Amino acid sequence: MAPQPSWLRAAALVLLSVFLTVLLGLGLPALLNHLTRLLGLPESSVTECVVLVYAGLVLLVATPRIPRGLEQVSGRAVFITGCDSGFGHALAKHLHGLGFTVFAGCFLKDQGGEGAKELEEFHSDRMKLVQLDVCSEEQVNQAVEFIKENLEDSERGLWAVVNNAGKSTFGEVEFTSMDTYKEVSEVNLWGTIRVTKAVLPLIRRAKGRVVNVASMYGRIGNVMRSSYCVSKYGVEAFSDCLRYEMKPWGVKVSIVEPGNFIAATGILTRDIVTSTAHKLWSDAPSGVKEDYGKAHFEQHVALMRSFCSSGIKSMAPVLDDITDAIVSKRPYARYCPSEPHWWIRLQLMTHLPTALSDLLYF
Repeated sequence: MAPQPSWLRAAALVLLSVFLTVLLGLGLPALLNHLTRLLGLPESSVTECVVLVYAGLVLLVATPRIPRGLEQVSGRAVFITGCDSGFGHALAKHLHGLGFTVFAGCFLKDQGGEGAKELEEFHSDRMKLVQLDVCSEEQVNQAVEFIKENLEDSERGLWAVVNNAGKSTFGEVEFTSMDTYKEVSEVNLWGTIRVTKAVLPLIRRAKGRVVNVASMYGRIGNVMRSSYCVSKYGVEAFSDCLRYEMKPWGVKVSIVEPGNFIAATGILTRDIVTSTAHKLWSDAPSGVKEDYGKAHFEQHVALMRSFCSSGIKSMAPVLDDITDAIVSKRPYARYCPSEPHWWIRLQLMTHLPTALSDLLYF
């Protein structure tokens, strides 16, 4: 199906806003009126109830996060994957600055990667680098042995693991090879599971934290992102199941679902889009090329190219949420740092009937 014209989507969103406004304006007072009669309250209290509901919604959106107590930082250690760049690199510095001992897993440590070199220049006994390819069972096991040998108090265990290592790509389903699906899931999903299983005994000993970095695309799908969405949906499911299982052990499991932080992380550049698009078109079966046409393909590539400088330009919202998941006495099960319009889209696509959300966004 061809994409809906932008004016049609805008009109649908306006109509939805009007509908919700009328529904709340007429339906909410009627509902509250009925409730006040059931509770034996005077009908004049309906106005006050409406004001209280509205004030509650404003407070929910506008107030800062409610303090839930802080855990002790001193003497505790955190293991972070994917510290060569992006969120992982910035998080390693941030948590080190808070006083944690940081075990930073870097894919390019042994190859002299720039990100690893920068972390090594801290020359701190609380910043410990380890070579880590989350797709390698051997390297994961070696990293865990290194952590055990270098923990300040091995009996105390490891306070937290942050599964941040990830791989991103794009492409419509018929242009995406099965190898690409496997490669993306091997890093994003199986890497998360592999690392978590390896360190879980240490986490349980500490009654600590597991923080898995998923994505907004672990909750909603989108065109051109099927391989990425499949892997992140898997991370969400794994994290939910693990949270239930770890509750008796006192281990807290949190999921962080970043929205669009492309501008902050540089994970998608115009050169990456160009090279990926060239490979997608070159490797596509001739029948697929003929059916879709080059114009359709280029239209979607242009869409991906437009994202290269988009999104939130600071990593701070993601770092703050991961930190909260690690240090709060009562961390949230889910964090969703994102731009307001993406947050609204997430809520609409996960709560509205599918037919209606599809009409709004596709």
